[in-house]
Amino acid sequence: MADRATLFVIPGSHPAMTARLMLERKGVEYRRIDLVPVVSKGVLRAARFPGVTVPALRIQGERIQGSRDISRGLDRLIPDPPLFPADHVERGKVEDAERWGDESLQAPARRILWNALRRDRGPLESFSQGAKLGVPLKVAMATAAPVVAMSARFNEATDENVRADLAALPGYLDKIDAWIAEGVLGADPPNAADLQISTSVRLLMTLDDLRPFIESRPAGQLATRVVPDYPGKVPPILPAQWLEALKA
Repeated sequence: MADRATLFVIPGSHPAMTARLMLERKGVEYRRIDLVPVVSKGVLRAARFPGVTVPALRIQGERIQGSRDISRGLDRLIPDPPLFPADHVERGKVEDAERWGDESLQAPARRILWNALRRDRGPLESFSQGAKLGVPLKVAMATAAPVVAMSARFNEATDENVRADLAALPGYLDKIDAWIAEGVLGADPPNAADLQISTSVRLLMTLDDLRPFIESRPAGQLATRVVPDYPGKVPPILPAQWLEALKA
């Protein structure tokens, strides 16, 4: 292995999964610390990170937060194999796609999930399989109601916002499919934008309401290839009328 690191994550977090895939791509041996949502903020402050969000990476004496900063930090500290193309023009396209995945796709995916979990906390446990939370998983799930409520509120997972997110989702998938057709996404090995975007798509595919509309598209096929195993499964739970835009 090329290096050792400590990665702070929240189970089921798509940007945290992006960071995990980046570390594995670089061949970095790392220790994973699973945090409970909301409680995580205090832990990260205590660990002297500048912010309170995951993923948070401690490596070679540095503290780096956020999947986009981590991609650049890893390429600076461990240049090979690279996460970005060497060609200046191609790198710009990948950076644009990665930025869009971070700024435009990440939050809608998160809001949709928390809105669903607010309706039924039962599937929450499926996102935490394999996680080490410091307490038995059953205990963590039994006391999860305030965490779910606060997480839904912090992420503005209101019905109004999520209906708008679902209406916008076909356009998001069209954009990803176009990048795949252009060759910006979909190369082997995956680049930073592949890793950034695929985890959000894969999170959306954990919802049975959404998976049929995604999995056969190029975006869904790419996400399944890049992230073959993603924890979590949410049975049909969203109101049928919210899905009309996807059916259309």
